[in-house]
Amino acid sequence: MFCVLVGYWVIGVVEIREVPKTVEFRRIGAHSHIRGLGLDEKGKPKKVAAGLVGQLEAREAAGLVVEMIREGKMAGRGVLFVGPPGTGKTAIAVAIARELGEDTPFVALSASEVYSTEMKKTEVLMQALRKAIGVRIREERKVYEGVVKEIKIRRVKHPFNPYAMVPREARITLATRDDELTITVPEEVTVQLLQLGVRRGDVIWIDAETGRVYKVGKAKGYEKAKYYDVEAGRLVEIPEGMVKKTKEIVHTLTLHDLDVYIAAQRVTITSLFGFEAEKEISPEVRKTVDEQVRKWVSEGRGEIVPGVLFIDDAHMLDIESYSFLSRAMESELAPIIILATNRGVTKIRGTDIESPHGIPLDLLDRLLIIPTRPYKPDEIREIIKIRAEQEEVELTDEALELLTKIGSETSLRYAVQLMEPARIVAKRKGREEVRAEDVEEARKLFVDVKQSVEHIRKYEEMFLK
Repeated sequence: MFCVLVGYWVIGVVEIREVPKTVEFRRIGAHSHIRGLGLDEKGKPKKVAAGLVGQLEAREAAGLVVEMIREGKMAGRGVLFVGPPGTGKTAIAVAIARELGEDTPFVALSASEVYSTEMKKTEVLMQALRKAIGVRIREERKVYEGVVKEIKIRRVKHPFNPYAMVPREARITLATRDDELTITVPEEVTVQLLQLGVRRGDVIWIDAETGRVYKVGKAKGYEKAKYYDVEAGRLVEIPEGMVKKTKEIVHTLTLHDLDVYIAAQRVTITSLFGFEAEKEISPEVRKTVDEQVRKWVSEGRGEIVPGVLFIDDAHMLDIESYSFLSRAMESELAPIIILATNRGVTKIRGTDIESPHGIPLDLLDRLLIIPTRPYKPDEIREIIKIRAEQEEVELTDEALELLTKIGSETSLRYAVQLMEPARIVAKRKGREEVRAEDVEEARKLFVDVKQSVEHIRKYEEMFLK
């Protein structure tokens, strides 16, 4: 890591100070290790696979949901995961999205986020729904594509600063395995070439109609290119065919992206006449977008990519939100709606009616309900091993067994949360590996839920009410 030197004037003398080294911040997501549902070719779950452990029945059921989605048989339906806290409900929802493909939109939303002070709750839900629906657009464009053989930038004096030079145009030679062509590009394209850091040996293509430049990577084995032992970009093959060609371009956008784009255009026009921009997107804008998307699909230029909208703590939604979701499931353009809750029989928010999981019965009838169950000790052990590897925490066998015991007696989340404090305790003692004594020391400092309740009862009279 390089140190940065900062200079400043002190009574006419330049004093140089060294800025302290900064530590790279890297946050490990709770479900970053999940790659899929971990099913075999027959759709049966493996005990440990794709970052998931246990929950065999729930994962098999989720596999059937994935097949139904691929066959287009999920219209008008949703999925509900029910189970105690820390039993993998969110993890399986993420795994469903990973099974559907890399470009499948996945939107995670906590039910508490719906109650925004700036927008109506139905607008928050509508935007989340449309963020979870992708549109894969295919276009045929005329482009110039090849490896950069030569590039020359012509600069002129800045119109307002005679001591500065600005790019005016560029002359660039592109080559493929079969062709070579030299073109001259204007200032707008030249600026893009400089911003992307295009050099000899880079594979690029330029949209002939818009002038937009795309840098693909560095050509493999190109004699005029300069290579390093460690390359920051990726190495690609030298293109074949003609430099000037017709190329199919694929863009994947969400309906919400298109909504915002159309709304921004209308705001630009209306703002000229003094109208203020709205925080919510109007139904007219969404109608325009839907009509355009249907046109693209009918012409074969577009393809709908149904994504996943995952709403955690679904019991916090109210009766109005549930009614909105019921209607949304029947929409022609709707993502796969997955809800999760850890509540039993409780009141539906906004009413005095009690219902299973706090969800209206008419909506429950539309949901495929998948239960999750508490993990067994051997499953807890495997999950802790996976998380320790992901978070780069070296556990001894004794520490692993103690964390497994803690997870079985208290909760899996509490056991996983103890790993990092225990690692720091071990580090202060001059060790890289975490021992059982380090876990015990961390456990004394950070209590679990049961111990917290006992603490409240012990000092009940001293707590504010």
